Amino acid sequence: MGKTALITGASSGLGAEYARQLAAFGADLVLVARDRGALEQLASRLRSTYGVQVEVLTADLVKPRQRDKVVARVADAQRPIEILVNNAGFGLPLAFESNDIEDEVRHLQLHVEVPMRLTHAALGAMLQRGHGRIVNVASVAAFIPRSTYGACKGWLVSFSRWANGRYRPRGVTVTAVCPGYTHTSFHERMGLGPGEEGVPDLMWLQARDVVAESLRDAARGAAVSIPSWRYKVLVTLARFAPPSLAARIGERGR
Repeated sequence: MGKTALITGASSGLGAEYARQLAAFGADLVLVARDRGALEQLASRLRSTYGVQVEVLTADLVKPRQRDKVVARVADAQRPIEILVNNAGFGLPLAFESNDIEDEVRHLQLHVEVPMRLTHAALGAMLQRGHGRIVNVASVAAFIPRSTYGACKGWLVSFSRWANGRYRPRGVTVTAVCPGYTHTSFHERMGLGPGEEGVPDLMWLQARDVVAESLRDAARGAAVSIPSWRYKVLVTLARFAPPSLAARIGERGR
């Protein structure tokens, strides 16, 4: 590949899997997350396994000064980022009325403001070069009412669709990736163990499959990637479901 990819939320889950698969393609990496120890361990493994260069950038993306370091790295035309993966995120309980409003604000910032800022920073250099790829990790929750998480991901899908239509003719593609329930540490961080989601085994995906399919879709310039036929069918049905039924579907799991 001979390019550099910057991945946010890279210390675990889908972010770490994007790092592994892009490194396997030969991409150098810039890994961004809050946990320096986890990033350094991952970087060491990737360097030794794939022989790629890996830069570690520790940042809490909801803190402006730390976020701005990452924005500056993305915008650095002397060290171009060819692939930007906006993956950082976290979940909250669905009971919006009971959640701390400051947690909700941070949730909104990380899922909407941060990818918007990083995409804006990336576009300047990418459009000048005439090529680049932006991957925004959203969720099937974008198509199903699901508290503020679904609302944030809905914004990301809408923005990505628009941006891909506008910038693809100029060589820069923007793809919203919309996985369903995926085996990662995302749910563990919410205090949930195996079997506590109330979601059938059939609906769970493997991170490696989600990332592989999404990278194929991004390579062909798709505006939206929905990994697995199961979730493609669910999203299609959700478009025609009455609002009350769609809301009940969105209440499944956490």
